[in-house]
Amino acid sequence: MSVAAEPVQLPIARPNVLDLAPLYEVLRREAPITAAITPAGDPAWLVTRFAEVRDLLGDKRLGRSHPQPERAARITTAAIQNGPSGNHDTEQADHARMRRLLTPAFSAKRMRLLGDHVQRLVDGYLDQLVADHAAAPDRVVDLRDGLAFPLPVAVICRLLGVPEADRERFHGLSERMANYAIGDDAERARAEFSAYMTGLVEAKRAEPGEDVITDLVRAQSADESFDYAEMVRLCVGLLFAGHETTVNRIGLGVLFLGTHPDQWRALTADPDGRVNVTVEEIMRLGAPGELGLLRYAHTDLDVAGTTIRRGDAVILSINAANRDATVYADAETFDPDRAERTHLGFGHGAHFCIGASLARTELRIVFATLARRLPGLRLACGLDDLTVSPTLTGSLAALPVTW
Repeated sequence: MSVAAEPVQLPIARPNVLDLAPLYEVLRREAPITAAITPAGDPAWLVTRFAEVRDLLGDKRLGRSHPQPERAARITTAAIQNGPSGNHDTEQADHARMRRLLTPAFSAKRMRLLGDHVQRLVDGYLDQLVADHAAAPDRVVDLRDGLAFPLPVAVICRLLGVPEADRERFHGLSERMANYAIGDDAERARAEFSAYMTGLVEAKRAEPGEDVITDLVRAQSADESFDYAEMVRLCVGLLFAGHETTVNRIGLGVLFLGTHPDQWRALTADPDGRVNVTVEEIMRLGAPGELGLLRYAHTDLDVAGTTIRRGDAVILSINAANRDATVYADAETFDPDRAERTHLGFGHGAHFCIGASLARTELRIVFATLARRLPGLRLACGLDDLTVSPTLTGSLAALPVTW
């Protein structure tokens, strides 16, 4: 197989929910930076090799904003990462402020202190799943609705100060915003989400709490350069990313372990000793979605023999980079014992995921507890029977399991 002369049409369909198309391996080898056509029909550069993806993630010559937003390439018709965001003139300063404000709330120390709460939540959800399993005539339960979804929602609601009773509302809005198959309804969902968050922000202003949204409201009131609309967008982004991505990582982790029974047996034999490496391998292979991270060039730059012009859209494929055979032995194999520990599942550089410690805390507790309490856990359907929603995060509609 060789790379065609025409631009690659995105997305490149997966053979199943866990594997990537073989074309990615060819692109990494022959054209690590290649011309592509986005699902919205616009031109972009697709980057697939680990070295280039890592370097560009940390390259300040790329950003989320665009020097001429009205002329920027669009990626999808979703309302999340569909095009440029932020102010081109102040992007770096705005990002530095965001990191400064949020780093204490999402510090590794604070996440460790949150561990007991997460453990109590996980145990409670599993108690209910066990009861549901015993009562179900076919002994099949949905791990997504019973654990993978409610846990990250409960945790991020507590951190941000969002009423957990609103979970179906904001999750529904999240799903619609990230959906690239529903046209203008995705933009309507974004407007509804902003209105919901504005109401919550004003409620925090009237009655402050001990939570992240209250902290951001106070910071915005004290800093004239911190735009109100930007603050609302940041709160929406935190709530979206704080639950949506972890829901999917739990589901994909169960699928990897369910299709690799030797690794599941190893984890059940030593949950505490093996959970960290297992979670890191899930993060390496389990990047959800079909595209990647969107950036725009803020100046001309040459990368791997290719000239990227100012304003060009660049899609950094985390999925492809984390399966680069020049970095990982048996790169496509789910192997928690591999020697290579680095991955780009949380990004790299200045935009390294601020919620990485939170995600690791949740995932480690989930998989260690599942291994201890449900060692006989197994999938109740084949990979081809699973429904994946047409969203940027590629979420599972359900995850049937039994034991």
